[in-house]
Amino acid sequence: MRISQPSPARLLRALLPFLALPLLLSACGDDDDGIRWAPGGGDDAPEVSQSEARVADRMECPRLKGDASERLLSYWTREGGDSVMTYCLAYDLEKLHARWVAFRFDAQTRKTGSNRNDAWQDDTRLPQKYRIGTGTFGSGYDRGHICASYDRQYSVAANQNTFYMTNMSPMIGDFNGGYWSTLEQLVQNLGRDKAFASTLYVVKGGTLSELTGYVSRTGGKRVAVPRYYFTALLSRHNGVYHSIAFLMEHKDYGYSYESPAPRSVLKQHVLTVNALEKRTGIDLFPNLPDDREESIEDECEPSVWRIY
Repeated sequence: MRISQPSPARLLRALLPFLALPLLLSACGDDDDGIRWAPGGGDDAPEVSQSEARVADRMECPRLKGDASERLLSYWTREGGDSVMTYCLAYDLEKLHARWVAFRFDAQTRKTGSNRNDAWQDDTRLPQKYRIGTGTFGSGYDRGHICASYDRQYSVAANQNTFYMTNMSPMIGDFNGGYWSTLEQLVQNLGRDKAFASTLYVVKGGTLSELTGYVSRTGGKRVAVPRYYFTALLSRHNGVYHSIAFLMEHKDYGYSYESPAPRSVLKQHVLTVNALEKRTGIDLFPNLPDDREESIEDECEPSVWRIY
């Protein structure tokens, strides 16, 4: 679905601070979005041209708002000589919470083996006034990963990247460990099954337009608490795309880390990507071919995604 777009000039102004950063660039795994990324080499991030630094052109990246309240951030590691994006996110500077987080499972990033490292850290690229500190949220809230620790297990460095506080959300503990985790495990299982998809594109987040309130941090800072959490999935296999989306109310469903929800509960949270776009105001997969985007994003077939 094409949601209202900022003008090219406005979007360029919003991106200029980040195009100047020495971003690391990724060699696409076993998928080709038509984008050519510079190869990795040496210990320092390569200098990149404006065209190469278009993180926003990656298939998994939603459309940016293009205003001063949003900061595009991306996190990278060196993997086998290539620079690989762990994930990217759009950080809301007013609500101190990611608007969305996007990443992919492909030949490079579906691998497992590295352990969770709990390397909580602020992103020092953000001015101090936008950093929320690494402490717990308190009041029954977990530091809930949006891009989960187990989503990025292909290297120690990639797992460490998931512990940036820009990737954290104040999640009710039993929702995080007993309900949201069921959806996370489904996504991880599908993403690591190369027979299911050569590439699985994932967008996750909390609804910053619908909140239950805020949690307080030091210095008078307040972090938004979403009323709902969402996941949008786009698979690509043998040149064929499929999509599905999920929207969950942020509450205690009576499950826990020790007794998590069964996969069958996910059916009640299924909707089309187009419907999720209307609900959130986010254009989720704008880099799909224009002539196919609407039909792909109107799909909603739980059985295709192994939900019965």
